[in-house]
Amino acid sequence: MDLNGRVALVTGAGTGIGAAAAIALAQAGADVALASRTPDEIEAVAATIEAIGRRALPVTADIADERDARRLFAAIKRKFKRLDIVVANAGINGVWAPIDELKPKEWDETIRVNLRGTYLTLHHAVPLMGKGGSIVITASINGTRTFTSAGASAYSTTKAGQLALGQMLALELAPRGIRVNVVCPGAITTEIDDNTTKRATARAKIPAKYPKGTVPLTGGKAGTAQNVADLIVFLAGDQSRHISGSPVWIDGAQSLLV
Repeated sequence: MDLNGRVALVTGAGTGIGAAAAIALAQAGADVALASRTPDEIEAVAATIEAIGRRALPVTADIADERDARRLFAAIKRKFKRLDIVVANAGINGVWAPIDELKPKEWDETIRVNLRGTYLTLHHAVPLMGKGGSIVITASINGTRTFTSAGASAYSTTKAGQLALGQMLALELAPRGIRVNVVCPGAITTEIDDNTTKRATARAKIPAKYPKGTVPLTGGKAGTAQNVADLIVFLAGDQSRHISGSPVWIDGAQSLLV
């Protein structure tokens, strides 16, 4: 992949898929703006990108906050003048609980970060993008192909919404030469589970019978953030120039089990 001369933005870039994608894009030649609510994490990723020989712009921001979003994109415009690649990756698992147990504020926070954050990212990014631009949204198999994660109603709703948004924008932005695709990871080894609250999920669980191993391709072993990063780099570059509006499930066939 040759992304030399291109400018990318990755949200949620401090750890996991976001950090891996940011570094992979830099290795392919892109300069990268990094957004996260955790300054230490994106500073470390920025240092890795600069060691590769690419420019990095770490900005501490809550992408679901309008003021933070404006500040982020003002900084990108000052430093890079434009964007060629946008990876809308910031998100949370939030609270997983039965619908009668899930509190309105818990529902609202998951919607705020995952859906409003994606909206604000693209709302501000598109004016900086030109023909040949690529947007990649990180969704999930949950809410797009599987529905058996007990208590994940808020999370799955946001992931279904991200896919719908991506497909709407693939048509809307096609005349401008901007592609939009959605990656839908299954079980991936990242830190996101550390920030998941599960409460009384057994009450919402419907047993699902699986073959041996929950990820058929790897005998049950979860994928890696690098697996997803490699897909994002492909979707960002010219080799995927005729792919737009597509969900890509990256789960080792996990979501085909149910």
